[in-house]
Amino acid sequence: MTGRGGDAAGAVHRVVALALPSVVAFDLSIAAQVFGHRDERSRYAFTVCSLAAGAVPSSTGFDIDVPRGLDVLAEADTVVVPGFHPVDSPDPAGLAALREAAGRGTRIASVCVGAFALARAGLLDGRAATTHWQYADEFRALFPGVRLNPDVLFVDEGQVLTSAGISAGIDLCLHLVRRDHGQAVAGEVARRMVVASQRTGGQAQYAQRPLPPDGGLGATREWAIAQMQRPLTVNHLARHAGMPVRSFTRQFQDEAGLSPMRWLTGQRVLEAQRLLEATRLGIDEIAELCGFGSAATLRVHFARQVGSTPTAYRHARHPAAG
Repeated sequence: MTGRGGDAAGAVHRVVALALPSVVAFDLSIAAQVFGHRDERSRYAFTVCSLAAGAVPSSTGFDIDVPRGLDVLAEADTVVVPGFHPVDSPDPAGLAALREAAGRGTRIASVCVGAFALARAGLLDGRAATTHWQYADEFRALFPGVRLNPDVLFVDEGQVLTSAGISAGIDLCLHLVRRDHGQAVAGEVARRMVVASQRTGGQAQYAQRPLPPDGGLGATREWAIAQMQRPLTVNHLARHAGMPVRSFTRQFQDEAGLSPMRWLTGQRVLEAQRLLEATRLGIDEIAELCGFGSAATLRVHFARQVGSTPTAYRHARHPAAG
């Protein structure tokens, strides 16, 4: 599927990373690992471009040999803009190329402070967006017409998406894979990269205090996932962890960036996505297995997190299922 309405069956989705001068190499490598890895060649074709082909300086002291110039953006289904420094000087030619790509319906995503290029190109006017929390005040001052939310991992506005700093770019790229190919494929990519399969875009950018060395409440989270078909409450989770409810809730929020029940609901929706893709179980049965209790409740939470109905989600991945 593409930002321009969807690939034909079996077509390879073309992803181009636009490396502006002084590109953040880590941001660029995220897109390369997700879309350019050899395991993804049947799904994605990946290349890197800049203002012109040749050596492009990175923000960390070495150059990157970029094979293509801006002309390749005309072939892209998705453009990814990694961060760059300083954020106040993207080249006008690059901005014009981004505007032209957006005008063609190309899907455009930024990693970290790459959002400054999207904003300067006018692509975020009137939209919600995010960027690295350390640059939030500067971003707001420069772009008052953008609804900035610096407290989340990424924002999906349909054609235009933005992510927060560093590892949040991984979350955004996996989200794009999930949009294109479903939860199962995104899970495969996440396992290959040894990262979390899904951190929802609304999760906080950073925990309020460091995770304890033993993983903290990880055992309780694993237990909750295994028991999700039950009508679990915060009391159940706190009892499993052997903690008072208030202390448990506070620690859970610090570790996961979400309240216990919001996190559990997200895990239930993820399992519903998996079952919709991998089985032919009815919606009522899936709702029961995932702990929603009823198909109506499943539909509410599914629409909120995925932006679709369960039936439409299944049909998009298995058209023959009707």
